[in-house]
Order: sequence, then C-alpha cells, then structure tokens
Amino acid sequence: MQQDQENQQPEQEISTDTPEVTSQEAKIAELEAALEEAKASVLYVKAEGENIRRRAVDDIDKARKFALEKFSGELLAVKDSLDAALTIEATEVQSYKDGVELTAKQLSSVFEKFNIAEINPMGEKFDPNKHQAISMLENSGEPNTVTSVLQKGYTLNNRVLRPALVMVAK
Repeated sequence: MQQDQENQQPEQEISTDTPEVTSQEAKIAELEAALEEAKASVLYVKAEGENIRRRAVDDIDKARKFALEKFSGELLAVKDSLDAALTIEATEVQSYKDGVELTAKQLSSVFEKFNIAEINPMGEKFDPNKHQAISMLENSGEPNTVTSVLQKGYTLNNRVLRPALVMVAK
C-alpha cells in the first residue's frame, strides 16, 4: 500500500521559474533596454554631428560671401566723393584738386583701416618678392637698387597684393 500511496501522490512538476532562470531573463531584458538606449544615443550623436557640420558649412559660406562687407562699406564713402566731384558745375581746377585730395585721404584711411600698405621702394635694394623689375639702367648708383618706381605696389597684412613696377640700377 505504501507503493500505492507513493504512486498516488501528485508528481511534482519541475518548475522552469527557478531563481537562476528568472535572473537571467531579467538580465537579458536589462541588456536589451541598455542596447536600445545606446542605439538611440548613437543616432542622437550622429544627428547632432550632422547639424554641427551643416551649420559650419553655412557659416563658412556666409563668411566667404560677406567677407568684404566692411571693406565695401568703407569704400562707399570714397565712391560718393568721386560722384560728388563729377556733379560739380564749377570748372575751377582748384576745386577739383581739393576734391581729389580729400578723396585720396579718404581712400588712404580705408587702406590704413584694413592694413593695406603701399610699397614705394625708391632707393631701396631690389627685392623680387616685393618688386617687379621692368628694366635695368646704367646708373652711377649702387647696383641692384631701385632707381625709379613706375607703379607703386601694395600689401595686405604684409602679403603682396601687387608688386611695385620698378627700374633697377645695373
């Protein structure tokens, strides 16, 4: 009878919900959530990087487009002076000369403001980086010195915009 009792006792079912299995499933769920969060974070960083790149390209385009805005604004005063000189009815040479001198002073102040410097190398040693020799003259002066300046040169922040056209002593 004891055997019958043993057989009659309900068989215990093997539970798959052991603490070890439950903790592994929780760990998997936690890792999947962390993975999704990492994916979202990567997408956010990638989008932010693209926005920064796009803004930088726009800023560079604007800087290139409007780089001369201040310089151009300063030159407008010189243009206005030249236009005013052309509208003068008086044919007096002195009034034109005074107007041209005033305009030249305005232009010089604009050049100074934007670091445009004149190269006038009269009497200096010839420098091929700043001067362009047109011809060499027989002269009693020291060889390789500038004897005459045909056209002044200009620099912008110490970089040559246009070399001075000069004649050099042999």
